[in-house]
Amino acid sequence: MPVMSGAQALVRSLARHGVEVVFGLPGVQIMDVFDALYDEPGIRMVLTRHEQATTFMADGYARTTGKPGVALVVPGPGALNATAGLGTAYATSSPVLLVSGQIESYNLGRNRGALHEIGEQLDVFKHLTKWCGRSDKVNEIPGMVRNAFREMSSGRPRPVEIEIPWDVLPMTDDTDLPEPEGPGKQQPDPDLIREAAELLAGAGRPLIWAGGGTRDAAVSTELLDLAEALNSPVITTPEGKGAIPENSPLSLGSFYYAHGPGHIALPQADVILAVGSRMLFTPNVPWGIQPHQKVVQIDADPEELGRNIPATVGIAADARLGVQALLAELGGRTRASQWTGTEITAIRQQADLEIREMAPLQVEIIETIRRELDDDAIMVAGTTDIGYWSHLAYPVLAPHSYLTSSYFATLGYAFPTALGAKVGNPGRQVVATTGDGGFGYASSELATAVQEGINVVTLVFNNEMLGASHHDQQQRFGGRVIGTRLHNPDFAQLAEVYGAVGVRLSSHEGLGDALRDALRANRPVVIEVPIPNLPPPFQIAPRGLENVGS
Repeated sequence: MPVMSGAQALVRSLARHGVEVVFGLPGVQIMDVFDALYDEPGIRMVLTRHEQATTFMADGYARTTGKPGVALVVPGPGALNATAGLGTAYATSSPVLLVSGQIESYNLGRNRGALHEIGEQLDVFKHLTKWCGRSDKVNEIPGMVRNAFREMSSGRPRPVEIEIPWDVLPMTDDTDLPEPEGPGKQQPDPDLIREAAELLAGAGRPLIWAGGGTRDAAVSTELLDLAEALNSPVITTPEGKGAIPENSPLSLGSFYYAHGPGHIALPQADVILAVGSRMLFTPNVPWGIQPHQKVVQIDADPEELGRNIPATVGIAADARLGVQALLAELGGRTRASQWTGTEITAIRQQADLEIREMAPLQVEIIETIRRELDDDAIMVAGTTDIGYWSHLAYPVLAPHSYLTSSYFATLGYAFPTALGAKVGNPGRQVVATTGDGGFGYASSELATAVQEGINVVTLVFNNEMLGASHHDQQQRFGGRVIGTRLHNPDFAQLAEVYGAVGVRLSSHEGLGDALRDALRANRPVVIEVPIPNLPPPFQIAPRGLENVGS
């Protein structure tokens, strides 16, 4: 049994589990880990400028590669700074491992005011992670790491956190490195699959509703096969975009805050198959699933079955395994679907027309972006007007290529998340859309992008305000504006100061040429685009509900 330090046990365990990149920021309690990383050539250390970026970057890396993303921070303020990215990873079901330092083991629970001390740091992470743990013995660290990876890879992927006291990292002991465990994917109940297949085969208007769980299970090919077998159109949540190519004849597109094809297609459906979705209707939608409609729900998290919408058949299973089982069970059965290609096309065209009427400038900008990008380009849709409308107007043609912050709606996440995505996919185009307010959260990571050669293109849409909140003040508070106007730098000049390429446009009309040049630049690029303040989808009443509540 080899002798190693706690830090070596941690780093060697990470390497054994296939970790290739760690996003981190050093500090006194974790310097032994950095020293151990020096001797591990298989792991790349990416230095960030703020701890918030460690988990955002790890999240972008994880969601676009399918591999766990790893972040490394000091305890106390470092760990707390990382919580926004960890909460986002939790909301998006992303396998992120946060390694937090910890104060000395002999000071734990003593409240002595040790450097970076939090009374009980694990309590902070219990509601932000699927699992968290601490090791205070060197020979227990590899087992803790294996537990962390098992939790991330089994069932519903979600982040985990582990921590090791400062004084344990340099300690040495006889330590084994156990073999990694394979991912635990839950097989569906065959009886429930038969019941679901019977409902779907007999449906006259089946409809597939695909959520973010389809990304986690890498089920794109099988889901398209199932849609074709059932002759069923497909709608997605923003997190589910890419579940099938949105240029497929069966794709209706995304459903967001009651905008998009869902409000047309859902009332027509008699059986709805929800795959990897919480099926949450937003507050401004006064209708939901009707009593005559049947719902089949497949989800890796059994707690989601029937949580928001009662499920006629609820199947706890990995999405891919569940869809494969449905395909096998359907076999050569006769299907009753009455959808025609003309009907599906008409729904898609009607939804598209409605979106163009509501947001003509946003759609023009989004279409310009899409024209310049490869089919498999990665788009990180920021918490900003262009990002919101991208959920509805940006066609996604490949899996693992569209990122949102889901229900966490994390302002400032887009740029650092895109950096992590690019680290994991150096050969693919990666573009982040962000507002001027959101870009300010992590603009210092331009230094990281330049230092590490992370050639992301960032589109900063500048309306000189926190747009959605400003619009809210105008509409709900009688124009009583306070705290929503921004004083901004010249973002293009800021990028140049950091050593990146900066481009400042006089209007959105030059965006296509600027983006084309940026994608060829082989350097990090920031393009500043002036736009007026425009309402996001959630501040516009859905079609047919304009006067509800008035």
